[in-house]
Amino acid sequence: MSEILEIRDGCKTPLDLLKSNAFEQYLNIYKKQFVKELKSREQSDQKEEVLHKKEFVEEVSPKTFIKILESKESTSSFNISKNKEYIRFAEGLFHHYRKKSYTRLIKLHDEILSSKESAESIKDRISKRAHNLNDLILETRRILLSKVDFSIGVRRSQGLECQPNVTCGEISGSNIDLPRTYSKLNQVSLTTHADMRTGIHYTTHANKRAFPFFALKQNPFKNEKFNPSDYVAIPFEVGQWNIIAYIHKSRGCIELEPGLLNLFPFSKVRKLSGKRPDGVFIFGCPHSSMDDLGYYYDETENLLVGLIPNIDDCKYFGYGKKPILTLHNVLCILNNHLPLHCGCTRYVVKFDSKTNEPYISDSFIKADDMGRASLFNGNVEDFNDFKVDVPYFFGTETGAFACLDGFSEHTKMQMEGREIGYNKHAGTNARQIVPVTDYTEVSTGSELDILLYLNNYDLIEPGKSCMNVNMDVDEALEHFRKGARVAAGSTQTHRGKVEISYWANPFPLLKDENWKDLPEHEDLSKKFMVIEKKFFNIIKKRVESGKMKIGVAHSMLMAGVYAENTDDKLKKCGFKNRDLVEHEGPERAARDMINLIKQAALEKKKDLPEGIREINITVATVGDSRTGKSEMSEKMEEVLSMKGIY
Repeated sequence: MSEILEIRDGCKTPLDLLKSNAFEQYLNIYKKQFVKELKSREQSDQKEEVLHKKEFVEEVSPKTFIKILESKESTSSFNISKNKEYIRFAEGLFHHYRKKSYTRLIKLHDEILSSKESAESIKDRISKRAHNLNDLILETRRILLSKVDFSIGVRRSQGLECQPNVTCGEISGSNIDLPRTYSKLNQVSLTTHADMRTGIHYTTHANKRAFPFFALKQNPFKNEKFNPSDYVAIPFEVGQWNIIAYIHKSRGCIELEPGLLNLFPFSKVRKLSGKRPDGVFIFGCPHSSMDDLGYYYDETENLLVGLIPNIDDCKYFGYGKKPILTLHNVLCILNNHLPLHCGCTRYVVKFDSKTNEPYISDSFIKADDMGRASLFNGNVEDFNDFKVDVPYFFGTETGAFACLDGFSEHTKMQMEGREIGYNKHAGTNARQIVPVTDYTEVSTGSELDILLYLNNYDLIEPGKSCMNVNMDVDEALEHFRKGARVAAGSTQTHRGKVEISYWANPFPLLKDENWKDLPEHEDLSKKFMVIEKKFFNIIKKRVESGKMKIGVAHSMLMAGVYAENTDDKLKKCGFKNRDLVEHEGPERAARDMINLIKQAALEKKKDLPEGIREINITVATVGDSRTGKSEMSEKMEEVLSMKGIY
């Protein structure tokens, strides 16, 4: 792709850099855009200036800067003036590279598959390449500026960063076992390790999802039309499954690469080598239409295939995240697991040595948006610890796709420097991906102690708990099935209106608002109901024996924009300002959640040997976008003072 800069040169000196293919390639990209801008002003009053500037730009070449770099002290005032003009042009090139380019620094390293080098050592080498290139670019710029006396006076350390967007190690795609009908995918080099530039924000064509990612009757992948050189490939471990994402290198598509790298854990490539992935996901296919948007289960090859066409309305990070999670959830159902659209946290509860009172000492996120419940803990090394008929929770993402609309300035500050942002200046639904947990926490199953549905619009009067766990299990199940929430407007549902989605839309949507099976997912829906029945029979027994709690959590996050909540009703429930409900509601819910966790810990402690001073309580809160999962977690951390002081 002409707009993407891929660097494979091994430059060590400023002269190497200016002579490199990468420098010439980016110079041509910049010149092309510069001239395009000039041409748009050819009919203006400054026509003469534009024409002369265009001539100047077109004559610039790498040799121009090599000559300045190698020059001794200039003897001609004309040369000094001309060289200054060239270096001013180079400054524009430099800042365009920093702010508007998309650069990938690549190293092919097939040898890692047979080496015993540790993953950390490989990542160190990748990071060092990124830092070395950054330093080399800055050093080259400094020398060129000094050659024309632009560096006289105080030197300014501007905090300039010009690292590549992504620096990666790759292996040949042929190392992955794919069916012959997918042979072109084998020709795309596979990313194995990456160092990405964070603290950077991208703008995408779209800012919300408007189209569903449903099952297709036909396979959307077109092997004969697929051009391997136009894609990057990244293997992600999503839950217990390996899904390879193929991202088109065109602008508007490639920007998803760093976001996905900040969201999902890498597959362990040495284990994946020679094996077949569970799914493939193609983003930005230029040979596809909206008829190809969706997923297809290739039963013959036992491969799940997802695709997003190269259409502007689909160029949004949500069309990368949600489809990949959909593939995960389909694989869950096909393999008899229960996918849960939820946030999940493992809380460490300790007991005071003198009073025996419980207190929450730490918390670990297991899922920000999606996970699964399984009836076996596949990561338990000692299978003597395995408990029969116990739901264990596993996550999918190590990052969070956070909507900034409802976060405090303190939380936003904590994210700075680690984020990959999208549509920062969009006004609403500005999002960024930040790391929130680690691979070990996501991949290790935790016994599920509390399962709640998140209601974000019903009001709770002061003095009553926002955590309702006293209801019958069947009544609670109806809340999960109904999946009602008031929307924030980030999807096709209008802000403030109630949306009904079976089980909070576990991607794919299985039933309509009347709980009728969607024709596209009828088989999947029926299988889900079998899994649901199996799990809830077990959950009912655990609730009856006091080993688990289930019910509804009222976050009240969107209660202020819900039209059915009158001013009088809001006032009766303790809210004086409708606009502040989204902050005050989750805080009240957070305090009640803390009390619920402590109570659950006390009850769990009764069944354990005496002397136990520490207990894990794992809480999953099921809900779609803006139901309060992240907001309640943020308020809990504030209440418990688990955040540092900034």
